[in-house]
Amino acid sequence: MSSLLYSLSQAANFYPASELFLRHRLQVVEELWESVLRQECGQNMVDLLRQLRDLCSPEGQATNDQADSAVKLIEQLNINEAIRAARAFALYFQLINIIEQEFEQRQQLARYSEVETELVHQETHTNTTYSSNQKEDDAIVHRGIETEWLATSWVAKGPGKQKGTFATLFPLLFRLNVPPQQIQRLISQLDVRLVFTAHPTEIVRHTIRDKQRQVVNLLQKLDAVENRSDSTVGGYPWESAELREKLLEEIRLWWRTDELHQFKPTVLDEVDYALHYFQEVLFDGIPQLYKRLKYALGQTFAWLEPPSKNFCSFGSWVGSDRDGNPSVTPETTWKTACYQRKMVLERYIQSVKQLIELLSVSMHWSDVLPDLLESLELDQSHLSEVYDALALRYRQEPYRLKLSYVLRRLENTRDRNLALYNRETPKNEDLPMYRSGAEFLAELRLIHRNLTETGLSCRELENLICQVEIFDFNLTQLDIRQESSRHSDALNEILEYLQVLPQSYDDLSEEQRVAWLTGELQTRRPLIPAELPFSEKTNDVIETFRILRSLQQEFGVNICQTYIISMCRQVSDVLEVLLLAKEARLFDPALAVGTIQVVPLFETVEDLQRSRSVMRQLFELPLYRALLAGGYAADMGMRGQEGQDRISPSCPLTLNLQEVMLGYSDSNKDSGFLSSNWEIHKAQKSLQKIAEEYGVNLRIFHGRGGSVGRGGGPAYEAILAQPGHSINGRIKITEQGEVLASKYSLLDLALYNLETITTAVIQASLLRTGFDDIEPWNEIMEELAARSRQHYRNLIYEQPDFIDFFHQVTPIEEISQLQISSRPARRPSGKKDLSSLRAIPWVFSWTQTRFLLPSWYGIGTALQEFLNEEPEEHLKLFSYFYLKWPFFKMVISKAEMTLAKVDIQMAHHYVQELSNPEDRARFEKVFEQIANEFYLTRDLVLKITGHNRLLDGDPILQRSVQLRNGTIVPLGFIQVSLLKRLRQSRNPNATSGVIHSRYSKGELLRGALLTINGIAAGMRNTG
Repeated sequence: MSSLLYSLSQAANFYPASELFLRHRLQVVEELWESVLRQECGQNMVDLLRQLRDLCSPEGQATNDQADSAVKLIEQLNINEAIRAARAFALYFQLINIIEQEFEQRQQLARYSEVETELVHQETHTNTTYSSNQKEDDAIVHRGIETEWLATSWVAKGPGKQKGTFATLFPLLFRLNVPPQQIQRLISQLDVRLVFTAHPTEIVRHTIRDKQRQVVNLLQKLDAVENRSDSTVGGYPWESAELREKLLEEIRLWWRTDELHQFKPTVLDEVDYALHYFQEVLFDGIPQLYKRLKYALGQTFAWLEPPSKNFCSFGSWVGSDRDGNPSVTPETTWKTACYQRKMVLERYIQSVKQLIELLSVSMHWSDVLPDLLESLELDQSHLSEVYDALALRYRQEPYRLKLSYVLRRLENTRDRNLALYNRETPKNEDLPMYRSGAEFLAELRLIHRNLTETGLSCRELENLICQVEIFDFNLTQLDIRQESSRHSDALNEILEYLQVLPQSYDDLSEEQRVAWLTGELQTRRPLIPAELPFSEKTNDVIETFRILRSLQQEFGVNICQTYIISMCRQVSDVLEVLLLAKEARLFDPALAVGTIQVVPLFETVEDLQRSRSVMRQLFELPLYRALLAGGYAADMGMRGQEGQDRISPSCPLTLNLQEVMLGYSDSNKDSGFLSSNWEIHKAQKSLQKIAEEYGVNLRIFHGRGGSVGRGGGPAYEAILAQPGHSINGRIKITEQGEVLASKYSLLDLALYNLETITTAVIQASLLRTGFDDIEPWNEIMEELAARSRQHYRNLIYEQPDFIDFFHQVTPIEEISQLQISSRPARRPSGKKDLSSLRAIPWVFSWTQTRFLLPSWYGIGTALQEFLNEEPEEHLKLFSYFYLKWPFFKMVISKAEMTLAKVDIQMAHHYVQELSNPEDRARFEKVFEQIANEFYLTRDLVLKITGHNRLLDGDPILQRSVQLRNGTIVPLGFIQVSLLKRLRQSRNPNATSGVIHSRYSKGELLRGALLTINGIAAGMRNTG
């Protein structure tokens, strides 16, 4: 069967010979896709899709000549035909995404085997070259001239085959003669934390994700059958045919399933969605990550100790991030913690049941150590009903009996947790249960020790121990986040009610606020009454700290010990949180001991620039330095008896560690892509310098989004582009909701993603290039960033027609009506201006219209103005930067990736069709300004990279982008048509150019939202 899309894929020559499997699998899926459309919609729909698909160039771009034909064809469609066409293209994109993910997973497995083979070959043929640091164990390693050829040859081994794996990292470190003591020190403190979020909107329904997973399972079974058919073992032809029929049935069911959410998801719906990835992939996969690192390290540095098993851990904002989301209440956060514990306990119960079946060791044939027998006697006295039921059956099988006791304790713990979730008083609190994961872990280690000392091993038990060490009973750590003004507003109301100050708190200067807060933080006298006579907003702030205290008491401090202040601008923002924490007994002012870490989040460019001053002032405050050190006694090097008693149990935080979060989204919206990235880069360097000056360890928390305009993109390159001093084995990164499916749906893809992040952290910490410290380069980048920011702001904030342009030309208002997130699209100011609009829908809107403006605008002008000074010399300099400077290469590569997704002709179609007739002339001027910047940026990026076409350096990504671009074009035409009809239906007075529609606003809105869904799937991100 001929496939209308597949034939075009062949014509474009997207696939090299090495990707024949991908080519074949795309053909299978496209044939199934066409079959479904014929059965469900008829041949006329397939013919229509063929006509629409042929309306773009072979490169997948809209053309001016064919735009008129597309508009005439689409505007003749009735609403049902338009919706079916949009759904068909959206389904195609979802299927293509599945195929590419499965192919990427296969590629990772193949690359691993290639790496192992090459390493064996290298061990016998490579002559080691030593760096000049070989006699200095603790020296910082730079990739200088004498070692650079080694690193270059390592990267050049193949097109991405080896990059970012443990198996290649440690041999590289060995060949560069990195001191083993330095490697050991780094991996001993290795701390990679990935924080899942929900708000940057996952647009695909949970139900559709289930359908996708079923298609993946069937495709994997089809792969296995076809592989057997190709081998000597052989396979039955009917097996392949049956699986194709099942795929056809599944896709038909998918077609008849509604893509749009039927209701706005609740916060707990989002919690359930985020935990899905732990349930399906991460819970079982994370122990494999540790094994990979341990094995690779042992192959090269056999004498070094591996890191702790929880070197890679997870956090979550889902259910705890209340910044701008009124749906996240203290009760919601409590239920989220209980929900997480429920999931992890159920997995532990399942594992223990499997161990009971597995560990059938008999005392007739194996020794049992006394400590296990003593433990069984103690269990018998506490759990006599288990003994009465199972002692006879397991009288000679001590491990089974012990695990049965363990199982009952886990079940009791689960039942108590369910009562707490429902806010019921737990029954039988005196029943034997586990109060913490540490108690459960101690029992597992007892069993493991007995097995080991009697000459046995059990991989399943070892995996379970690893899981408990990583996930404990909490699964993830919850981060609380709230906007800074909420704290100051609350304090202002509290102080006015109590009449503590002679004037309003809001009227105090920053110096006066800091002085008052510092004084108040040195007394245990309570400020807030037990009963709360304040407004709902202020009570919510107070109750948040109180629920945090309750969470720590019930779940342990690890459940929630980070409080993030968004829009943090000054020292008082941090001290206000500390004061509210003191009122909830999370901070003891007499000892300067606390159980939460206050994390300032610097987001705008001005705040990033101010961050160094804020942190310096904080480090100068004795009470704050004492808090970081673990108390006044610890800070003074004294450990009195009282301090010893109070510090050890009540200060579980990592001592002398300051976490600072840097925001990519708002700084980008504020000043553009180039300026934002440079300001974040500079802030990291200066913050690290200040931390070192005060003897504080720094952990940077990167608030990355899914799209490039919000800090997204390949994590490996992004981490390597960070200043080396700012990492030092520690990093924390948000994993935004929309990218979770692409990174964590399949086991091998998830493991590869986590491995590349960990590899990059180690590599960036140990192999520092030194290019970030070349002052003339920094001065050039400072100049480029300033020019880029000025040009960006001239358009976004100073062009008088831009706001109207944005609201008319993009589907921003329609996006706000998608039921995709529990959080509003705008901050609660009530205004429809850019300052109140969140960065997520801002980027989402530009992605839909194919402008993708936030990810590249301003770069071209900045580069060109610098080139104008010395055209030839400066172009050579840029090319050298691209080759040598990781930061500059990261910026240019991300811009190149985004530019490849831009379709300026399609963007122009949005302008022409969605502008009001009276606004069209002025909007054309805005578009011309944007288009000129696009062409300038594209041409300069090609000159700097030396590529003939965008993404020539990454043919796999180039193929992926081109494959989608062509089909997004007709979907864009459909979206414009439906948006035009929808908006005109809202304006009964419109006459000029009106497409009179007999359809209701609800039908038109539904059609428009379906196109938004489809384009988001085709672009592989929303915002």
